[in-house]
Amino acid sequence: MIFLLLLVMLTGCAASPRGKMFTFPQETNSAHVKLIAPQQTFNAVTVCHRSFTDLKRDHALFSLAIPSSSNEFLIFWDDTNKEMEPHIKAAKVEYGRLDYKPNMWHSICTTWDSTSGLVQLWFNGQPSIRKFISSGSSISGTTIIILGQEQDSHGGGFTIKQSFVGMMSDVHMWDYILSPCEIHNYVDEQNFTPGNVLNWRALDFEIVDKVLIEDKQMSCH
Repeated sequence: MIFLLLLVMLTGCAASPRGKMFTFPQETNSAHVKLIAPQQTFNAVTVCHRSFTDLKRDHALFSLAIPSSSNEFLIFWDDTNKEMEPHIKAAKVEYGRLDYKPNMWHSICTTWDSTSGLVQLWFNGQPSIRKFISSGSSISGTTIIILGQEQDSHGGGFTIKQSFVGMMSDVHMWDYILSPCEIHNYVDEQNFTPGNVLNWRALDFEIVDKVLIEDKQMSCH
């Protein structure tokens, strides 16, 4: 039993984490989860996840890189300016005035369309304004998707002070813009169409270094 747990923690592919969460228990420049996406080209994207942390510094929440761009699709918390920052195709926008409290679960969805170039952040079910970030070209190339670290190179270049410490769950990715109703269903944990690129209920992933798979913890009311 001890050997099996150690194997999962260090590198192996693990079973679907449905009803589970990834726990990133310490600050490190190595521990991460690599998500395997069968699709490599995206004209539109929606990414939703839930996270729980007490960090009082910058940290990455979702990092997608291609060989020519390490920040092809990145969700990043800038603690100095208290802003959630979507980075897409090396451009970024900022969303401030968010109630990003420590030690509680937050549901965050980010949408982007390559035709209009508009990005939108949904924070705990509340929509932000739609902002222009990048248009005219799709995300295309050999994608590497990382949880727990921010890629400064394709699949690497991790910095300990940008690492995520806490818990993460319910990661989904779609190759289209999710409707407001579907986003609310996701936030409320109602029936919704799971991601057709990344589906938490049937996730293909690899764990590197000390990341644990645990039963998802929710508050009792």
